[in-house]
Amino acid sequence: MKTLKLAAMFAAGLIAGCMAAGPVSTARTPQPPPSGSAGGPLGSPFAERHDIAVTLATPLIIDRADLGLGTTAQFDRLPTAADLNDLLRVPALTHVVVSLPGWPSDFESLQPLGALPAESDLIVVLPGYPPTRAAAEAWNYLGTRARLIVVVSGPPPTATVINDLNTMRYLERVIAQMDEPSRTGFDRLQRPLSFRKLVE
Repeated sequence: MKTLKLAAMFAAGLIAGCMAAGPVSTARTPQPPPSGSAGGPLGSPFAERHDIAVTLATPLIIDRADLGLGTTAQFDRLPTAADLNDLLRVPALTHVVVSLPGWPSDFESLQPLGALPAESDLIVVLPGYPPTRAAAEAWNYLGTRARLIVVVSGPPPTATVINDLNTMRYLERVIAQMDEPSRTGFDRLQRPLSFRKLVE
């Protein structure tokens, strides 16, 4: 009987020891994401609204007429000649998408785009109106297939700005990001106009 009692006490002590060494079963408060983190791979739906330059970063370009199997390479800056040379190793490269935080001031900064792989086209998303006519005309000297999309935050400040847009031969479309879409001020625009509304 004494041996049975000792065995029971030993078993109880063994179980208590295993329980003490096991993982903590209490719920833990999740830690907030690091500063600057979007909160997940798709970003937080509750993030604060940002300006156009931020919200245009790495846009997903979907062309329903493009049914081929291809690869899109995306940049949030002007790629260098070395960047474009590296793309020669990307299989089935079809599109190179460049989303810029601002307008390049002259053609010199655009010259590396001339090294774009021959089998791909270039899609450039620009924020706001061109700051100068020279900035708008610089894109006319590109020696590659290009499609420019300009996203603005409202009607043009002057008719001169619309004239500058009309001089851009690669300009495909202007998208106006407005809470209340209106064609006011865009009457002289010679490119398709679309509207974009950000919903919080």
